[in-house]
Amino acid sequence: MTAEFSSGPRGARLEVRPGGGPISISGRLDGAGVGEVWDEAVAAVDGCAGSPVELDVSAVDYCDGAGAAFLVALEERARRRGGSLAIAGLRDEFAAILGMVAPGEDAAAAPSGASRRNPVALLGAAVLDLVASLRETVAYVGELTVALAGVAMRPSQLRFKDVMLVSERAGIGAIPIVALIGFLLGLILSFQSAIPMQRFGAEVFVADLLGISLLRELGPLMAAIMLTARSGSAFAAEIGTMKVNEEVDALTTMGLDPMRFLILPRVVAAVIVVPVLAMITNVAGLAGGALMFSSLGFPFVTYVTRVVEAASLTDFLGGIFKAFVFGIIVAAVGCQRGLGTGKGAGAVGLSTTSSVVTGITLIAVVDGVFAVAFYVMGI
Repeated sequence: MTAEFSSGPRGARLEVRPGGGPISISGRLDGAGVGEVWDEAVAAVDGCAGSPVELDVSAVDYCDGAGAAFLVALEERARRRGGSLAIAGLRDEFAAILGMVAPGEDAAAAPSGASRRNPVALLGAAVLDLVASLRETVAYVGELTVALAGVAMRPSQLRFKDVMLVSERAGIGAIPIVALIGFLLGLILSFQSAIPMQRFGAEVFVADLLGISLLRELGPLMAAIMLTARSGSAFAAEIGTMKVNEEVDALTTMGLDPMRFLILPRVVAAVIVVPVLAMITNVAGLAGGALMFSSLGFPFVTYVTRVVEAASLTDFLGGIFKAFVFGIIVAAVGCQRGLGTGKGAGAVGLSTTSSVVTGITLIAVVDGVFAVAFYVMGI
């Protein structure tokens, strides 16, 4: 014996077999069809509470978002009643729609208190995520190193037009803000240094302090931090948006290497730009220090003489080498975070933030390594 509910010749049809038998749905599962069989389907699922139910939809010839939401609602209702609902015979094209509508495993399991992981499991998951992240980072660094070595041996592989375009945006566009920061840095540093030195009548050594600190440390460091905040985040946002829009996957599908077309031009451009910005920071900082030094009553020629005597060519070249390494770090981190972007607009924001935080952290760590290395080498 079969209980049958029909919505008309163009709608959906529901058949319920008594005794816990399968429930069959045929016809069109659109907004109209779902509305006409909703009450009967819910009642049939409730009637089988606590036991598994099979829903046969092999005779469904049309299903849209409304129909998929209807099937998901029946599954959740059966689960809340202590049973389960198995959907059988669903066409592949309708299953794809159902997959987009159905909640993920995490969302379905979240309301259940029994499915919450204990602290040990959470710690294990965090460790596994860290290991996976380290593995991806090592693979990325290795791939980037091989690509840079290949470009060094065969420069024709590099897209110089892209390099020039990125250099213009990241370098020329950053000159005003870098020069301003450098000028203020030199002005403030010399002012703060002059105050305690006045107690010992050693204001003249402000020029020595400023020259050495700018050329060896502050010039390349400030240029790299500014480029991280300004251009490293832009690299992550650009590539992250391309990842969200599946443009990176399209490049791979067409046989084009994203490392060559997206990452290498940005890394090479940053390597060119950061040392130049570091030199601009040095000049602007020395100009700010000269202004403060003159206000102390010393002639400009004394300032120049003290800076030239205190700072050597080794200090300048060491700072430029730091800027060179910092440029690789800024661009590599920004591009890597962009490639690791997930789905959605929020993922792009997370990648951008992560690129800035990670870039500045790595710059500080590498700068500390340089300080120890220079001390050991006696530089």
